[in-house]
Amino acid sequence: MKKLFLSAFLLLGLVLSTNAQDRRNALGLRLGENDGFGFEVSYQRLLASNNRLEVDLGWRDSDNYDAFKVVGLYQWVWNIEGGFNWYAGVGGGFGTWSFDKDNRPPYYDGDDDSGFYALLAGDIGIEYNFDIPLQLSLDFRPEIYFADDFREDDFGPDIALGVRYRF
Repeated sequence: MKKLFLSAFLLLGLVLSTNAQDRRNALGLRLGENDGFGFEVSYQRLLASNNRLEVDLGWRDSDNYDAFKVVGLYQWVWNIEGGFNWYAGVGGGFGTWSFDKDNRPPYYDGDDDSGFYALLAGDIGIEYNFDIPLQLSLDFRPEIYFADDFREDDFGPDIALGVRYRF
C-alpha cells in the first residue's frame, strides 16, 4: 500500500511539473458510493476535441468487504455551453476483494475470504471546467462484475463527484 501511495505521489509530482498549456490532462479524485464510501485517483487524457480516456484507481470499503479496482473508460464529450459539458463512455477493469471475517454477507458460501474480479462499466455525467485549471464533475457509472462471491447480484451502480486539476 505504501508503494501505491508513493507511486501516486510521484505521478502527481511529475504531472504538476510539466508545463503543458493546452490542458489536455486532468488529475484528481473521484469520490463515490458503491456499497460503501470509497475514492478513486482519477486521470483523464484528451485524445481529440470530443473524446478522451479516463483511468481510475480506486478503493472501496463497506461493511462486508474491502476492494481495490482499476477502471479504464473511453468517453465522448459534448459541450452544453461555456465550460459545461456532458459525457458518456464505456470501459472495463479489474480488481481484488476481501471479505470482513467478522461481518460476512448472507450469500457468502464459505469458499474463500478474498478473490479477483473483472468488470464492465458504462459512464454518463456532467462536468464544469472553470477558467482556472479546476474541473468538477458528477457522474453515474453502472458496473457489471464477473466473479464468484464478490456480490450477490453482480451489479453495482456507482455515483460520484469528481474534483480534478487540469493541466
